[in-house]
Amino acid sequence: MNNNRPLFFASFMTLIAAGLGFALRGAILSDWESQFGFTKQVLGTITGGGLVGGGVTIILFSTVTDRLGYKTILMMAFVLHVLSAVVTLAATPVYAAFGQTATLNCLYWGMFMFSSANGLCETAINPLVATLYPRQKTHYLNILHAGWPGGMVVGGALAYFFCGQNAAWTHLRWEILMGLFLIPTAIYGFIILFEKFPLSEARAAGVGFSTMLLEFASPIFLMLVVLMAMVGYVELGTDSWITNIMNNVIKGKAFILFVYMQILMFVLRFFAGPIVEKINPIGLLFCGACLAAIGLASLSYAAAAALVFVAGTTYALGKTFFWPTMLGVVGERFPKGGALTMGTLGSIGMLSAGLLGGPGIGYQQDYFASQELREKSPEIYKQYVAPEKSHFLFFEPISGLDGKKVSDLIDQAEKIEKGEKAEPLTEQQALDVKPVEEARLYGGRMALRYTSIIPVIMACGYLLLIGYFRAKGGYKVEILHGKPMDGEEFTGGVEAALET
Repeated sequence: MNNNRPLFFASFMTLIAAGLGFALRGAILSDWESQFGFTKQVLGTITGGGLVGGGVTIILFSTVTDRLGYKTILMMAFVLHVLSAVVTLAATPVYAAFGQTATLNCLYWGMFMFSSANGLCETAINPLVATLYPRQKTHYLNILHAGWPGGMVVGGALAYFFCGQNAAWTHLRWEILMGLFLIPTAIYGFIILFEKFPLSEARAAGVGFSTMLLEFASPIFLMLVVLMAMVGYVELGTDSWITNIMNNVIKGKAFILFVYMQILMFVLRFFAGPIVEKINPIGLLFCGACLAAIGLASLSYAAAAALVFVAGTTYALGKTFFWPTMLGVVGERFPKGGALTMGTLGSIGMLSAGLLGGPGIGYQQDYFASQELREKSPEIYKQYVAPEKSHFLFFEPISGLDGKKVSDLIDQAEKIEKGEKAEPLTEQQALDVKPVEEARLYGGRMALRYTSIIPVIMACGYLLLIGYFRAKGGYKVEILHGKPMDGEEFTGGVEAALET
């Protein structure tokens, strides 16, 4: 009798922990903005740390996962998840003792460690599930990755009730919320401690490391790597900011939008199998890219709540199958690559989101918001411009808006509007509110508009792959050594195939 179910459940819980932490971090950006005075670009750098670490870790450990074994990798992830909580939750006392720069480093490295733990999990769970279910890799990888939006649904609901000054129930300190991801972490840690794990599919088939490396010579694999970089930017990069941006459009309802989109993703990922049977995985990815482009562009224009939710639905439908289906395609077409090829794809997605998506979308918001305010109200711009410039890649350094000043002004105005206790606005502050608010809204809209170009490029890439596979007689699943890697000998049912 094999132990597929507990191993699959433990893998699922690693993504619940990752999604929960990711969602809560996105929701508490405004707390960090107001408490520590960070600009949007600085916040984007912190969110980037929450993704870059995973990419680096996957690159380093995917080369040795088949040798070390899944259990060792997941135990390392558990330890790092716990340590990341310790470092992140130290931010407030660090700010009091050492100031803003030290706090930035504390939050960045805490998020980097969290991301590294997620990366270790990603390194192990994707090839593990491909080994457990060799005949239905794309289907079960989609079910596995339902854990990500599942965690974000829980995180988004917690954020709605307890995060920020507009919390639906009561405002809890961000430290309490950020520590909640340790609950699913404890669950997966307990399971992996006592369960035995199977050998990887590639190792069980006797595939050597040099053979794995040869998979990187395939132009199709390299094209998938480029497309995965775009997936990371569009999916994780945008998700880092979507609540923060849309809160300027539908105040008090952005968390609801976020949770709603994650529920859609969670449910739909359980039905990837039947969809793939109708259209192959590449066709599914092409359709998704088209919908994501339409959804993001629509979100950048939508003003009424109903239109925002329609646009959000379109975007969610589009991005739902990106990440797990890309992994499924690599697992099905390049099984000899084992954890190395799947790990490379995951690392590229995370690195792109962390180095390009999070900071890049933050930079765009700073650029367009400050440009809008400077052009329309130069004197007000001088009052709210950040003292330090925002930098991103080779683009021109710009002066964004001071996050603390902007948040304090708008929060104060909202409290007065609701009749809550607050210091009265000065005459000048009353004049500042509308232009500052409009500039921040404009910056978010333009960032989404520019991001919508990426899935258009992705759609073109998938269309090329569809043409390639048609010319080759259709998309087919590659089986190692001519037989399915199925049954007890590969899924832990007999002692010989278990990790030692």
